[in-house]
Amino acid sequence: MSQLHVEIDRLEHPLDVVERLASLKDWIFDRAEADEMSVSVSGRWADYHIAFTWIEDVEALHVACAFDLKVPDRRRQEVLQLISRINEQLWVGHFDLWSRENVVMFRHALLLAGGADPTQGQCETMLRVAVEACERYFQAFQFVMWAGKSPKEALDAVLFETEGEA
Repeated sequence: MSQLHVEIDRLEHPLDVVERLASLKDWIFDRAEADEMSVSVSGRWADYHIAFTWIEDVEALHVACAFDLKVPDRRRQEVLQLISRINEQLWVGHFDLWSRENVVMFRHALLLAGGADPTQGQCETMLRVAVEACERYFQAFQFVMWAGKSPKEALDAVLFETEGEA
């Protein structure tokens, strides 16, 4: 199958929308390159480092959200099992273990084929979904890596929900 290359004229660079959103929300961000931008967000459990990348070849806006939690080699297999269990729960995006740095990250992409432009709402939702996923499962990674829990035990612990008030 041969690749087609179609030149698309866009009204603005897709990351311009993300940059404008970051400015409006007073988020700390850096856009050192035209196709890459980083945003820092403080969460309940950690500070999240979010990279937005425009991938021209497939017309996709990619988001990767990482947190400072290096996976020790001795717990790598358990963390990979946990990631697999977590990904079964997710409707949008997925977790990966970035091998080069041994860092867990959440990833997702918004396809904008044919010259579609992202909206502020789509960009805000991408960031919100990434942070919410990291916040929801951060402790499961902690339980596996530092408390020696099994992936199932860790996931059961963070998904346990109470009803009512004490």
